[in-house]
Amino acid sequence: MRAWQVHADARRVLETLPDPQPAPGGVTVRMQAAPVLSYLRQVLDGKLRYALPSAPFIPGTNGIGVIERVGSGVWHLQPNARVIVDPRLVVDERVAVPAQLLIGLTAMGSSRFGGIGDPGLALQRAWRDGTFAEIAHMPSSVVTPLPPALDGMAAARLVALSKFAVPFGGLLRGALQAGETIIVNGATGYFGAAGVVLALAMGAVRVIAAGRDRTALAALVEAAGPRAVPVAMTGDVAADAAALREAAGGVVDMALDIVGRAESAASTDAALHALRRGGRLVLMGSVTQPLALSVGEMLANDWHVMGCFMYPKDALARLAAMSAAGVLDLGKVNVRSFALADFEAALEAATKMRGLDLTALTMEGAVV
Repeated sequence: MRAWQVHADARRVLETLPDPQPAPGGVTVRMQAAPVLSYLRQVLDGKLRYALPSAPFIPGTNGIGVIERVGSGVWHLQPNARVIVDPRLVVDERVAVPAQLLIGLTAMGSSRFGGIGDPGLALQRAWRDGTFAEIAHMPSSVVTPLPPALDGMAAARLVALSKFAVPFGGLLRGALQAGETIIVNGATGYFGAAGVVLALAMGAVRVIAAGRDRTALAALVEAAGPRAVPVAMTGDVAADAAALREAAGGVVDMALDIVGRAESAASTDAALHALRRGGRLVLMGSVTQPLALSVGEMLANDWHVMGCFMYPKDALARLAAMSAAGVLDLGKVNVRSFALADFEAALEAATKMRGLDLTALTMEGAVV
C-alpha cells in the first residue's frame, strides 16, 4: 500500500509499504478520504510545538474508510463495514488520569503544563501512524461504524463529520439547550464555523457568529440561515460586548470560544461580558493571552467558565445519526478534494481555508 511518511528532517515522501496487519484490539481500514487540518503544515515543519511520533511516521487524523481485517479481541466491528476514524485514543484503564493520544498528530500529557509521561509516550509508540495511507491500522476503540443511510454519501463529504466533532464537544460541555441563544467566538475559523451550523442544528434559537473577517462572516451566516447573526469584532471589549448583546436581543445564555491562536483575549472577554446572569462560557480556543476574571463579577453574575478539550467518544456516532436523519446538513461544508499523491497541494490549500471550507485527501477508488 502507499502512504505518506514524515522523516526526521521533516521530508514528506509517498512510499510503498507492506500492508499492515491488525494487532490485538486493532483493525485495518482501507481509507477512502481523510481531512487535512489548516495548521498541519506548521505542525509537520516543526513550527508548532507538537509532540510528533518518532520518524518515520504516517500523519493524518480522522478519515472515512471500510474495515478490511479485525484483530483478536475485537468483538463488534466486522470487515466491509464503512467507518469513520477518530484520532483521539484514551486508554481504558482504571486510573485517575489515563494516557491519551491524538494518533498521527501528537502525544499528550494529563495537562498542558504537566509534560508527557511515560505511558503517553509508550501509547504513541504503539499507535504511531495516522490516516494518510491507503490502509490505516487503528485501535478498534477509535473506529465508529456509519449508519446505512449514509452509504451513498461521498467519502470526502462524510469527512465533514470530523469538522463538527470539536465544537460538538464544546456545545455538550456547556449544556446547550434548545431555545437558547449562543455566541460562537471565532466563527470564521475551521471549527468555529462548524459550531455555528451545529448549534442551530441542536436547537439554538439564535447564534451570534462573532469574528473579525466581515466577508467570511457574511458568507457563513448566508449558509447557516436566518437564525445566525454576524457581529464583526473590533477589539474594544465594552463595545463588542454591547454589540453581541444587541445582536442577541439582550439575552445571551452561552458562549463557545473557539478562536485559534489569537494573541489577544479581548474577544473572549467581550463574549464573557455579553452573558446573562448564570450564563456559561466554554473555552476551546488557543488564545495566548491570559483571560482576566474578576472574582466580584463572577460572583455577582453567577457565571460559569469552563475549559473543554475535544469531545466524548460517542460524538461521531451521534453526529452521523444527526446527518442520517437530516438534522445536520453536511452539504453546507465546502469540500475541496485532492488525490493522495497531491498531499503538498492539499497542505497549501488547507492553509487558505476559511469558515465552512474543508480540504480532503481521497484515496484511489473512493467515491468522491
